[in-house]
Amino acid sequence: MDMSEKELLAYGKQYMESVGGFIKNNHFQLVDIKKDYCVMEALVREESLNPYGMVHGGFLFGLADTAAGVAARSTGRKAVTLSSHIEYLRAAQGSKIKAVVEAVKTGKNVSVYEVSIYNDQNVMVAKATVDYFYMD
Repeated sequence: MDMSEKELLAYGKQYMESVGGFIKNNHFQLVDIKKDYCVMEALVREESLNPYGMVHGGFLFGLADTAAGVAARSTGRKAVTLSSHIEYLRAAQGSKIKAVVEAVKTGKNVSVYEVSIYNDQNVMVAKATVDYFYMD
């Protein structure tokens, strides 16, 4: 897939709007995409919180995995998560969470992405590493 950055962003946003389930239910929104790079935001709702009123760790992990998957797909190849790891750095609170994804290593069959997750004050609340296996 050889698309301009503008075409890639339009394609990515159209894709995100067309999917349902987990992504739609959790209010994930694509903000920016380039080859092997992605910025995604999630609106924090009551159902996004843990019993202590903080953003649930699973919500953060789901955003990290989804955003990294979009970055992996930005190459035009089909990819599935091979492994992942997340470190929670501080309690996440606020109305919006942002994930910024950058490639650490891109390979023929496997690529590694690093995800930095920020609260709405732009304070990093978690860091994840997600490895993808390309199916084609």
